[in-house]
Amino acid sequence: MSPRLRSRQRGAIGLMAAGTLAVAMVFMLLAVDSGRLYLEKRKLQSIADTSALEAASRGGLCSPATTANDYAKENATRNGFTVVAGDNSRGLAVTCGSLVTNASNIRVFTADATKNDAVRVVATRSVMTSIAGGIWNMFSGTPVSTQTVLSATAVAAYAPPVAQLTIRSSLGTIDSGKSDVLNLVIGRLLGGNLSLTAAGWNGLLTTNVNLLSYLDQLAIKLNVKAGDYDALLKTAVSANELIEAAVTVLQKNGSVASAIINDAIKIQAITPNTRLLTVGDLLKVATGTPAAALNTSVQLFQLLETVAQLSSSKSAVSAEAQLNVPLVGTVSIQTKVIEPPQMSAIGNPAKAKAGLLNNPQTDQIFVRTAQVRTLVTVDAPIIKVVSGVSSILTGLATPVSKVVGGLLNLNLLDVVAGVVCILGCNVADVDINQSLSIYIEAASAESHVTDFNCATPATKSLTVQATTSLATLGIGYVDPVAAFSSSAPVNVQPVRLIDFGQRFCLLTLVCGPRTAGVGGGLNLKALSTVGAQTNTLLFSPVNDINAATIYKSPPGTANIVNSLGATLSGLQVTYVPPAGSTPGAPNGTVTNALATIVSSVISLVQNVLAPILDPIVNTLLSALGISLGNAEVGANLSCHMGRAYLVI
Repeated sequence: MSPRLRSRQRGAIGLMAAGTLAVAMVFMLLAVDSGRLYLEKRKLQSIADTSALEAASRGGLCSPATTANDYAKENATRNGFTVVAGDNSRGLAVTCGSLVTNASNIRVFTADATKNDAVRVVATRSVMTSIAGGIWNMFSGTPVSTQTVLSATAVAAYAPPVAQLTIRSSLGTIDSGKSDVLNLVIGRLLGGNLSLTAAGWNGLLTTNVNLLSYLDQLAIKLNVKAGDYDALLKTAVSANELIEAAVTVLQKNGSVASAIINDAIKIQAITPNTRLLTVGDLLKVATGTPAAALNTSVQLFQLLETVAQLSSSKSAVSAEAQLNVPLVGTVSIQTKVIEPPQMSAIGNPAKAKAGLLNNPQTDQIFVRTAQVRTLVTVDAPIIKVVSGVSSILTGLATPVSKVVGGLLNLNLLDVVAGVVCILGCNVADVDINQSLSIYIEAASAESHVTDFNCATPATKSLTVQATTSLATLGIGYVDPVAAFSSSAPVNVQPVRLIDFGQRFCLLTLVCGPRTAGVGGGLNLKALSTVGAQTNTLLFSPVNDINAATIYKSPPGTANIVNSLGATLSGLQVTYVPPAGSTPGAPNGTVTNALATIVSSVISLVQNVLAPILDPIVNTLLSALGISLGNAEVGANLSCHMGRAYLVI
């Protein structure tokens, strides 16, 4: 190769080296310049973050005070970002508002000066324009500015106070009698049969299930994204799946006795697998509730009881069975849940307090027990074998004969004192020949949050309003089909409980068959109500969400069972003559005899039947968790479930 060509190659390499060095210098300049802007932006974002966190953590307001703006500026100043009036190079805009979750499950800040659920801080700062930006403006024809405004936005929220309400019956221990009723009611509401012992039910009563673990297990079962509790509450689920999740949590716990787990599995085995329910039917958790607030416990018995009632209310299932009463016999009981219960509700008490006026449907923390209708039918043969009934019926013979003889001129009692029926005579025969229906419609006991106090740990309290609602009690005849219609009130008809008949007897020893209805009979009916009562319960002190629940009973509440005695004393007893007869005007003898008869019949029902019915009704309603006088409301309150946190 000639020397001239070698000289040209050396010149080309030199030019390439110079060009490469120039490009490297440009990229280095851009890197340094971009790094400068990145660091400025990062510092500005730190200012916005810390300012928003302090304004939120200190409970800053935008209206009527401007403490949120003051707190944010104080924080910015401490971190070297001082905002001076008239200096446009730095800015700090503070806005109060609330957070909502849109359809894409993304938090969105909504400005509202009257709310301080969240605080938004927008920090701005003017810096020297970047070289790249300046060159771009030159070639694009845009006026070149020596300053560029950087902006950083942060939205912070303080972990809100969280309150939990639960409601339950005061069923403390379960004896053998209650276990029979529980097997009947819970089993039939779920559509099957149960045979748990009293010890088994007591085991369920004393076992708790962690709510957070329970919801997480349901999410796995229902293929819901972990932690998305809002979606989980809206997911369709069956009663079987609800109980299965509880069983799985108990099995993972490791400290729960196997006998308790086996009893829960027995209940699960008879539960329907049709997805008629949602998780939100069982538990009400307000949108945006932190996961820490769900780290609480629910009673296993209450969980199973509520699932059974929910399953019944969403389907056509009702508890229809025969219950054996010791020393009496078998009575028929039908129970249908008309309105489902709610076991537990968790939410923000501040929103609940404001929701009383603004949006009670979505913001209120509200729980209630079930509204049920119960029909108890006692057949006539069972009534007659109860101790004391026969003597009362025998004692009615003389006054009945006086009434029938005085009103209808019929002699049902030919036996005269000291005279024997040698040739034969008619003897009054008073008998019970109709079954007796006892109808109970118990509306729900309900409770909701009205106020709270988080000023200091020593004064922390939760105020709750509890209402025990109207109950209807009826005695007479009730159509078993119409009794469970939720569209119409019950229709209680009089029942011919006492029949005035006669027998023809020889020597008062040998009597022929009974002739019913000769002298008519007595119709029986009772229908009364127990009025609703509202009481305020103050929970002070009140434990945190993760601690044991404190329960209170509404004072002065009328109990259904206690009211049963008053209902029986108000029985309407009416004399009904035989068909086709026309009674005459009653005289003094007839009036006195009628008074004696009415008093005896009331005594028969009140003193003989009430001791039988009270235990049945009391145990049955307690098993359903709607014993109005014994309803217990539990409350927990955590004023701060954590520190302020950045949400956007």
